[in-house]
Amino acid sequence: MALAWNELDTRAVKTAKMLAADAVEEAGSGHPGTAISLAPAAYLLYQRRMKLDPQDHLWLGRDRFVLSAGHSSLTQYISLYLAGAGLELDDLKKFRTFNSLTPGHPEYKHTDFVEITTGPLGSGLSSAVGMAMAQRRIRGMFDPEAPEGESPFDHRVYVIAGDGCLQEGISSEACSLAGTQKLGNLILIWDDNHISIEDDTNIAFNEDVLKRFEAYGWHTQSVSWQTEDGYTEDVDALNAALEAAEAETSKPSIIALRTIIGWPTPEKQNTGGIHGSPLGDDALQGLKAELGLPTDEMFAVDEEAVAHARQNVADRAREARRVWDEKFSQWQKDNPEESELLDRLRDGRLPEGWEQSLPAFEEGKAVATRAASGQVINAIAPVLPELWGGSADLAGSNNTLMKGEPSFLPVERSSKMFAGNPYGRNLHFGVREHGMGAVLNGIALEGLTRVYGGTFFVFSDYMRGAVRLAALMNLPVTYVWTHDSIGVGEDGPTHQPVEHLAAYRAIPNLQIVRPADAAETAQAWKATLEQDGPVGLILSRQALPNPARGEGALASAEGVARGAYVLSDCEGTPELIIMASGSEVQLALAAKEELSDVKVRVVSVPCMEWFDAQDDDYRESVLPAEVTARVSVEAGIAMPWLKYLGCEGKAVAMDSFGGVGSAGELFEHFGITTDAVVRTAREVLA
Repeated sequence: MALAWNELDTRAVKTAKMLAADAVEEAGSGHPGTAISLAPAAYLLYQRRMKLDPQDHLWLGRDRFVLSAGHSSLTQYISLYLAGAGLELDDLKKFRTFNSLTPGHPEYKHTDFVEITTGPLGSGLSSAVGMAMAQRRIRGMFDPEAPEGESPFDHRVYVIAGDGCLQEGISSEACSLAGTQKLGNLILIWDDNHISIEDDTNIAFNEDVLKRFEAYGWHTQSVSWQTEDGYTEDVDALNAALEAAEAETSKPSIIALRTIIGWPTPEKQNTGGIHGSPLGDDALQGLKAELGLPTDEMFAVDEEAVAHARQNVADRAREARRVWDEKFSQWQKDNPEESELLDRLRDGRLPEGWEQSLPAFEEGKAVATRAASGQVINAIAPVLPELWGGSADLAGSNNTLMKGEPSFLPVERSSKMFAGNPYGRNLHFGVREHGMGAVLNGIALEGLTRVYGGTFFVFSDYMRGAVRLAALMNLPVTYVWTHDSIGVGEDGPTHQPVEHLAAYRAIPNLQIVRPADAAETAQAWKATLEQDGPVGLILSRQALPNPARGEGALASAEGVARGAYVLSDCEGTPELIIMASGSEVQLALAAKEELSDVKVRVVSVPCMEWFDAQDDDYRESVLPAEVTARVSVEAGIAMPWLKYLGCEGKAVAMDSFGGVGSAGELFEHFGITTDAVVRTAREVLA
């Protein structure tokens, strides 16, 4: 279909180029080059291709846009300004300033219509894969029988990425998975400009990208604005490529758009110098002269062109909403039960009484917390249809598999072990921890579902960047990190996490929960699902005791929700407090038995973050300030415990990497034992 593009559209694109240059110049820093050269592509997406309602940034039927090249944030901000979607000229003038709506990189929940925080290159594209996967899962939950493209739950995910995004390994992981999943709702425009901070990318990046993506199973196209006759921003060719990509519903699509970064800026276009620095007076005036715009004014917008662009988006939105609203209303009438479920999920509510499905574990029977977690997942799956997840090729070890549920796979990808269904619940990420982390973020950002992903705790290092972004965006992602300590044993020190508890507790807004037994594991899942934000469940490989609780025995595991609680107490004020998490709680309890001449309180500390969030009175009731004799025990480095130990306490902890041997031998060798706790307690008391 021929593209309706008139003089006002051309003038709007020129305005966008000028605004990109002026905003960076005004701020004194930023990345003008890509925003200048990609202005026509972004304008085309927002003005002609994407479903967008500028009055409703949470419209369920909207297409998602991901600016994976987040340094070019002005590409998105200017597009939103021209669309009348929440940003005005003053916001562009405040680019990169304190508390502005236009920070240096797009920030989720800071600026309306920004679907994801991007900045670390490749992460946006990788999370877009998760968004596309979630869209398919949500369609399967609510409207699986609708013809392709006819459901109110159908939408596309559009991505703009640069050379840097495609160089980062995370995008290779996620894009390979996208091909396997045949995500026809995912469309990527790759800004193939051959320039990065170190100038020509040929010094480090010269592969045939489209052949790589073809091998992944993507639909590939190429559009070049560089021709033998010069440089032409051929929006008709790009529009035709987008139409072809949208028509290809069985594969994700990549369009290689060959551009000249910063075009048409004299002297600076097509250089690394325009990537991440202001143009300077001469180049700025030269750009405006090339565009036929006033050279002596800043932010001299073409008001008529802006009004035209806004009216166009408003008209398209009105028609798109009319069509979508009709479909959605009919769907609600035809599907009352699903409609009630949708309302619950949009409100972020759990079903009434869902916690009654949590399993009860036999007291006195030892069980690994990873196994207990698997039982919890399978027990709650029938009452929480929004829950789904999987593992980085470790489902059997992480216990992440939902038994009896199909895998989220195109049917033809089924294996002997896993039956595929495009709307299934069991996810298979392959050995791709970093990609998995980003995909989990995208699934969470799509909304409506609750997702989890598992791997060995030691390999969480590979996904740390994605976890940090989940914490930054406060996404409800659950990490099932198993094999939590030197208790891994025979796999050796490469597989034994020692510093990881401290390293992950250092990330703001990430909750790290290390349950002591099966009962605490069930309560950890309950507390996790009843709140927002990312949670890492740190689970044991080895079986741990599941002691009796309540009625004169140990305290109820419901205390997990408060982060730390008095597990076993003494009469009156304690003389000594022993604190522990996970598998070491049993050592604390055993040490109390041996310290029969001392008034000892044992405190289970499954989650420091939850405990620190409690009020002063509760924290004082658990760890009274007057009791300065304190011992912590955890098979990791001592650093996180220092804030609880004070000047007089001591830690039983690791100060080196693990070793070779069985779990029991290693705990003995490194002094993570009951005897060590007792000895340390005597030292503290003395």
